[in-house]
Amino acid sequence: MAKFLIEPHFRLQEWVAEEKDYFRKEGLDYEFRELVRASDGKIHDKGSNGAFQSFEEGRKANVSCACHWTVNVAASNGHGKMYTDVYSVAPGGIFVAADSKIKTPSDLAGVPVSVGFQSGSHYATVQALEVYLKPEQINLNYADGMLFKRMELLFEGKAPACNLFGGPYYFAEQLGFRKVIDTTFMIGTMIHGDPDPDDLRKFFRALRKAQRDIDLRPELYTHYYKNEFPDRFHAKMDTRRWGPGERLVFEPYTKEVYEESFEWIAAHGIFPDGKMGSGKYEQATLSLG
Repeated sequence: MAKFLIEPHFRLQEWVAEEKDYFRKEGLDYEFRELVRASDGKIHDKGSNGAFQSFEEGRKANVSCACHWTVNVAASNGHGKMYTDVYSVAPGGIFVAADSKIKTPSDLAGVPVSVGFQSGSHYATVQALEVYLKPEQINLNYADGMLFKRMELLFEGKAPACNLFGGPYYFAEQLGFRKVIDTTFMIGTMIHGDPDPDDLRKFFRALRKAQRDIDLRPELYTHYYKNEFPDRFHAKMDTRRWGPGERLVFEPYTKEVYEESFEWIAAHGIFPDGKMGSGKYEQATLSLG
């Protein structure tokens, strides 16, 4: 049987579990690897057309993650199984320059907000701003690309507003960029291929231990953010000031949550007609109980 393939997910948990040897202690026969090295910057081109498109292209790790909206629809289209025994929550926000005239969410009317197409930043921006703005006032800019590219354009003054989460969220905060509105969102887990259920249990038990360690002493582990930033940013990064980021929640992603999210996506027309998949929770999901 092939080794269980683990790929870091722009968060701390996999790195901590590897450092503490939790995967091995759980008896998991695995390979831990970055599928593309961060140092050459190419890792940030992954899924450059959007998170959903990266599922269509195929992901190599046995377990991968994306915003729950995209995982929901990708699983509904048969691109893997949404694992419903755990989800996570990622702090996010729409950032502007410190001296920007944009002070409130209402000030974002008509302003291009850089997001990733059909990615967490896309849905989360709509969800956050629709309580302030009419749909036609929400101006999403997909051209600035995925997370690190749009972060850099914000830093260079080429993007007036940008949705950031994870490490880039803390980096922007450290550099003095101002958060206009919070866009924290849920992240879902996708299972690829047909991994042994026992291996999945071992993997998630290790991550649960890592989450406990992060909760207890986050300052010991925030340095791992550097592993997934291109080298050109490292000199300016002070990860000692950064927070723990995405938090794993070992509670069910229920049928009710799945269906409510699916209906929200459909109502907002984020996918063309016929591209949402079956929408059947029982067909799209996997639980080990």
